[in-house]
Amino acid sequence: MSGDPKSPRVLPGPPTAAHGHQIQAGHETVLPEEPEAARAELEPIVERAGREGFPATMADLSRVCGRQPAYLDGWARLAEAAFAGGDHVAAYAYARVGYHRGLDRLRRHGWGGTGEVRWSQPTNRGFLRSLFMLMAAAAAIGDEEEAARCRAFLLDLDPEDGLGVARRPALSPGDVIALSELP
Repeated sequence: MSGDPKSPRVLPGPPTAAHGHQIQAGHETVLPEEPEAARAELEPIVERAGREGFPATMADLSRVCGRQPAYLDGWARLAEAAFAGGDHVAAYAYARVGYHRGLDRLRRHGWGGTGEVRWSQPTNRGFLRSLFMLMAAAAAIGDEEEAARCRAFLLDLDPEDGLGVARRPALSPGDVIALSELP
């Protein structure tokens, strides 16, 4: 009963987007640098793979994630490698780890579910790459709802669309993006 003084009052809040968050333009969160040891371990693996023309190996990336489990870009790169190898379920799982660890870190740094997280800030890229891979892997395994939610979230978080999500059509169930389109 709304007139009962003992009943809790429900206060109106900002509208919530389909991805579950309210994004406020102009409020930006920038993650701090990852530990030097983590970056120093991952960078040569990614550079070598880029020179050789394919994603880094699962074994190399698994070692990085095992030694640096909080390193967001490590999880994103592991998701990319699994995706490239055709294991879309593993890619989904690795991307989800990076995504959830990223949400936790964003919240610790003031995000609160309402600010922008832009690709133009290099320290945000591990989180955004994980979210992109979650979108791609969700589509590949046929989870259209999750793929659409991740796409909308990426576009809301980064209105500049540094990952080029808006330039391509939304992914449909079973769609597999080309390896050249991975961030």
